[in-house]
Amino acid sequence: MEAGFLTFILASFSVVYSCRVGITDWNDVVVVREGMLTTLICNDTSVRGAVTINWKVKLFCTNEWKLIMLASANERISGSALKPSMQLTDSNFKDSGVFSLSLKPEAADIGFYSCLIRQQEKILKEEIILLAILTVSVFPDVPIPQYSTLRLIANVTPDFAFTKVTWAGPGDITLKSEKKSKTNTVAKLPQVLNNDDGAYVCMVYPRGNSSSRLFPFNVDVTVAADKVASFTNITHGPLISTAIQAHTSFLLTCPGVVGDYVQVHWIPPDTRNQSNMKKVFNYDRWRGTLLTNQNEKLQMAGLPYNPEAGSFSFLLTPDLKDGGLYVCEVLLNDNIFSQRTSLSVLKVKIKKYSSKMELICLYSGRSQVRRVEWKHHNESRKLKMSSSSLGSITTSLPLPITSDIAGNYTCVLHLKNGQAIQATQAITVSPKVVENLSKESVDDTTSSLHPSLAALLLLVPLVAAAVGVLLWRQRHISDRGIEQSLSVHSGEAENIYENPEDIRQAPPQGPVYMDLKPRGEDDVYKELERYEQCQS
Repeated sequence: MEAGFLTFILASFSVVYSCRVGITDWNDVVVVREGMLTTLICNDTSVRGAVTINWKVKLFCTNEWKLIMLASANERISGSALKPSMQLTDSNFKDSGVFSLSLKPEAADIGFYSCLIRQQEKILKEEIILLAILTVSVFPDVPIPQYSTLRLIANVTPDFAFTKVTWAGPGDITLKSEKKSKTNTVAKLPQVLNNDDGAYVCMVYPRGNSSSRLFPFNVDVTVAADKVASFTNITHGPLISTAIQAHTSFLLTCPGVVGDYVQVHWIPPDTRNQSNMKKVFNYDRWRGTLLTNQNEKLQMAGLPYNPEAGSFSFLLTPDLKDGGLYVCEVLLNDNIFSQRTSLSVLKVKIKKYSSKMELICLYSGRSQVRRVEWKHHNESRKLKMSSSSLGSITTSLPLPITSDIAGNYTCVLHLKNGQAIQATQAITVSPKVVENLSKESVDDTTSSLHPSLAALLLLVPLVAAAVGVLLWRQRHISDRGIEQSLSVHSGEAENIYENPEDIRQAPPQGPVYMDLKPRGEDDVYKELERYEQCQS
């Protein structure tokens, strides 16, 4: 059945596109199902008397016109293109003005039909009518088994005779349809049930001039009440075995085929009983409905995937319990494509006690795990590990956390296929330890400053004494310099030396010069050196 469906599509495609048509305009378009009686309308009620009607045809994929019939009131001539089903609808056309032609067309009758009305040698009217054939196919054969995929295929030839084809279901419900080629339009209903049987309508919208806005055609579909589809054609992809850290986005891939319907089944982690499989997600792209989603952490993936076009994959943000076996099944017609993914989930927890801290590594999907271990960023440090239950491994750290214990602790999960996934937990130094270290640092700094401070304190009195002597000597030398300068200036050195206080109290008589140059034994620098020697 499937091979026949594909052959039908390909054959229709190849035949139509080997032809080109020179006629680009016509007066009317008629779309009819193959074998159905139809009428090519050609009327002119203004014509009376002796007239001649000439019907001819230019068949699809041909280049010449062929005569169907030539008729007048007195005679009728049959042409080479005349077929048994072809006849004038009114033999009294000379009085009625009705020159229409009726026929039951087949696929070979597709083409342009010309109605030419003559009176004597004068052409009164000519109309070109494009005759298109609609072929409808229903798969599978009726009555259709329940849960199978109903396919409604409309083929209109030639392709330039119409603009679009749509489908409606029972109750005038518009169905999603897709154009698979220039002549074929398909509508599908996956997983049909008894309430899906009834009358389906195919509507063809003509192109160009047409006496009808659309051509509707009914298709009766019956769903078997006592027959269920058997899906034996199942293609399994290779098992994907992988792991992910908890609460991290993970791409759950589906088969790469463009399908009609997708469903996801799930077996919880570490479950031996396969009967625990649950349907957690299914989506019908033709109906555009999400039928089931029992796991909010599972969502359809966006670009480059497109669920509406039949390209499926999922994004999963799992917790520990969301590991296990996921089976994504894509249905294309009545074929199933399956992809299984075995997922382990890794999660790290911390427990604190009065004297210790426990780092616990939890993991699900144990059947595909080879080993799990804790590591410290300092690889030379060996960690003690223990396991209190299946799916967990623990390492303990003494409290408070000191600088040699702090660091990055990593739980590494190794799968049997060689893959590895890890989760890292940073452990910092305890606050009390940091506070104690700060105090010790301050104490050490203070202790290291004591010798220097003591030396500085011992130097203070020495410096103060030296400065005092220097100031005293400087003042004494200044006084003597002033006295000597005044003595030289006045010529009365003895009186000035005997009573210099009188000079100080007297108002200045002119500029005063202070001579502080070293003067032999009274040199201030020598006095300072003698003072330092005495102090030593």
